[in-house]
Amino acid sequence: PVKMAERKEPQAQKEQIVDPWHVSAAEGADKIDYDKIIRQFGSQRIGGDILERIEKLSGKKAHQFLKRGVFFSHRDINQILDAYEKGQPFFLYTGRGPSSEAMHLGHLVPFLFTKYLQDVFDVPLVIQLTDDEKFLWKDLTLEEANRLAYENAKDIIAVGFDEKKTFIFSDLDYMSSVPAFYRNILRIQKCVTCNQAKGIFGFEDTDHIGKMGFPAVQAAPSFSSSFPQIFGGKKDVLCLIPCAIDQDPYFRMTRDVAPRLGFKKPALLHSSFFPALQGPKSKMSASDPTSSIFLTDSNAQIKKKINKYAYSGGRDTVEEHRELGGNTEVDVSYQYLTFFLEDEDKLQKIKKDYESGKMLTGELKKELIEILQELVSSHRKRREKITDEDVKRFMTPRALNFKQPPTKSDAHDQKKN
Repeated sequence: PVKMAERKEPQAQKEQIVDPWHVSAAEGADKIDYDKIIRQFGSQRIGGDILERIEKLSGKKAHQFLKRGVFFSHRDINQILDAYEKGQPFFLYTGRGPSSEAMHLGHLVPFLFTKYLQDVFDVPLVIQLTDDEKFLWKDLTLEEANRLAYENAKDIIAVGFDEKKTFIFSDLDYMSSVPAFYRNILRIQKCVTCNQAKGIFGFEDTDHIGKMGFPAVQAAPSFSSSFPQIFGGKKDVLCLIPCAIDQDPYFRMTRDVAPRLGFKKPALLHSSFFPALQGPKSKMSASDPTSSIFLTDSNAQIKKKINKYAYSGGRDTVEEHRELGGNTEVDVSYQYLTFFLEDEDKLQKIKKDYESGKMLTGELKKELIEILQELVSSHRKRREKITDEDVKRFMTPRALNFKQPPTKSDAHDQKKN
């Protein structure tokens, strides 16, 4: 089994912490060290060769999240691309832990990228809502966790996923309606010892047993046989998981047990963390409203939060800033622009002007506020139109429009015709 980083309690922290529950920079550091995460986790950095290959195979430009290093690390992405090139199918799997009524901008990032992958590769997608996990970890009743899953589904549907190719499911509901899912969970649980679970996730003797059993639930959707209604019982359809890198411990465990169960290892694309408003030392958190821009925030709330809370890389005085310039590496407003400003030339000009001192912090924040107000308000309008019937359709177990990708011979025949 792969050795994994142990979870540590944040109050005793001196080293950088990255696990599914805690993300914070090392003591004295001003941001998360992603090179260190890659070394510790044993993943690979996404290089220009992978971007070129994605563009070539999909026939579309690489997403800005790839070009700007928002998605920066991977496991076995070339195996997925090899399979696609040979006409072998794959599916996408991502998820959300529904712990709050509204999702925030950080939650939106993996879904925006997943939609791009679904669009350019024309593949089915499963989205897991881990309401069972939130019941086990948070002070929520089962009923409330399940309700929040359905509320969050509206935010996810508003991203624009193709209903014919997308299945969204609540663990609490799906486990009771599709026996194949629960059977795969049991198979995974039997492969992982208590000592391994403690080493991977940092569980302690005082934790209840529900926590120790949960990782198998997050692992199971990596295997196509968990979705007989989509894949007809096939065990060998490859899976690609776009997720933030703090979720990687779940899938290192999954990749370790997959061959022992006769399943394919899932491939992963890892994103960096969407910074909290207070700075890039930690990620945005739904439990701290002052650290987050929610997808339900009004234009006035967005403006107030950015102006009041967004950490600045600017200098103490205008004179000093004009002379020395700002630090885009830690400036939250600039970091947010790297996620959401599509115009690459404009982004580079802002970076140059801010670092030279030509642009002040207030001017940089104004640029960001306008972009976020447009992004959030358009999302909010799409969400308002989504009905309970829409949610029911996305969340009903059913066959999806699952088809084989074109093979080289198909492409050759199309050219001839």
